[in-house]
Amino acid sequence: MISFIINRLSEISFYQEILENLGNNPIAAVLLTALESFIPPLPLIGIVTFNIAVYGPFLGFLLSWIGTSVGCTLVFLLIRHVIRRPVEYIMRNHEKVQKGKEWVQSISISTLFVVTIFPFTPSAFLNLVFGLSDYNAGKYLCTIIAAKLLMIGFLALFGASFVQAFENPVMILLSLALVVILYILSKIISKNNGLN
Repeated sequence: MISFIINRLSEISFYQEILENLGNNPIAAVLLTALESFIPPLPLIGIVTFNIAVYGPFLGFLLSWIGTSVGCTLVFLLIRHVIRRPVEYIMRNHEKVQKGKEWVQSISISTLFVVTIFPFTPSAFLNLVFGLSDYNAGKYLCTIIAAKLLMIGFLALFGASFVQAFENPVMILLSLALVVILYILSKIISKNNGLN
């Protein structure tokens, strides 16, 4: 059942049906992007590209950023205020949980910002470990929202390039090169900061 849902949410036809049913409603773009925070296997790059294609570069970017910011905030707050206590009780003696808490407390805002910029950093993992920790919620959310602005900007650039690729095939090569560079950088930074 869950694999069916994830597969369905990964299909372009799903988003086309939403667009047909909701019309050109910007709330749909925000909800789709926020949904990725709750279901991490969803392709954020595909959702942002879809929003760019439907709403144009600026509005597609803005709606995607709002959606991912809302989604991350809701997931973080859900973990922090609902899930945290039961998980702490169950996992109180697990060594990896303690190491994770130590890592969270030692990470600087600038490192968190840089790690979050890259679209290949597992934001679900960040929301989970920071939500379970005692890290200042305001600092975390402000940092994540600011970093998501740049990350969605990168993805919007990719999405706009991909949409333009139908007119100019060179743009798709540039877009793919950008994605590969971001992926490599995210792996290097994640490894250097203990996220691997």
